[in-house]
Amino acid sequence: MILIADSGSTKTDWCLIDPEGEERYFMTEGYNPFFSEPASILNSIRNNLPAYLQHTDIKALHFYGAGCQDEQTAVIESILREAFPQCETIEAEMDLLAAARGLLNHNAGFAAILGTGTNTCIYDGKNITHNIDSLGFILGDEGSGAAIGKKILVDYLRDKMPQSVKRVFEAQYGLNAAAIINRIYTSPQANRFCAGFTRFLKSDEVDAAYSNNLLRTAFTEFFSQLVSCYPDYRQYQFNCIGSVAYHFQTQLREVLDDFKMKPGCILSSLIRELANYHK
Repeated sequence: MILIADSGSTKTDWCLIDPEGEERYFMTEGYNPFFSEPASILNSIRNNLPAYLQHTDIKALHFYGAGCQDEQTAVIESILREAFPQCETIEAEMDLLAAARGLLNHNAGFAAILGTGTNTCIYDGKNITHNIDSLGFILGDEGSGAAIGKKILVDYLRDKMPQSVKRVFEAQYGLNAAAIINRIYTSPQANRFCAGFTRFLKSDEVDAAYSNNLLRTAFTEFFSQLVSCYPDYRQYQFNCIGSVAYHFQTQLREVLDDFKMKPGCILSSLIRELANYHK
């Protein structure tokens, strides 16, 4: 059997492919080695696999993950070998390669991730040939759920929200400034915490003008700081995976038009595309 995982910082999509080619899908929490301890990742994988999946049946495992780069790739592979000790082939690759393979298959082009975090690349149909580092949650990740969530929290903490929006925020979350600051600076996975506030902008009670302005600002930063830094970026279609890109397509497409880049494929998940790629 083949097991495929597409893991972000918030969730992991899995696909189990049996010898007859039948696919079974399930989901667990996200695993990012920059924000989670190896023991925590291992325990989560062991405790959240569905009952029908016997780890001894897995012969090949393809894991694509946020944070799977440099020495962190070896950390993830070590965890997976512990979780699936009898698996013959275990490969861990960065989530950006999953985005390129899922969105473009073997075609050359531009691929991006806009989820909890963000990333971008140029792909030649086989390998990533150019990647401008997103710099992660602290220094970059412009346009990501974490970056959008930070903007929402800053607006609230600095009293920049319209009063009608502020009342909705307080009614939904019941958080004060001390609780927010404590959660950001003393608890793990602050990126996931911030990204969780993006759904606030989907609420019918939130002023549409406020949501649109914040999202357009975030996506403009994403294009100005990352996408437009690729040489001749306008020659490519904009292909993107991620919940932020998918759920806020209206504002994203407006900014795409501002930067004279044509939209391509925009998906919320690509686990099915990865299953097809590996089959």
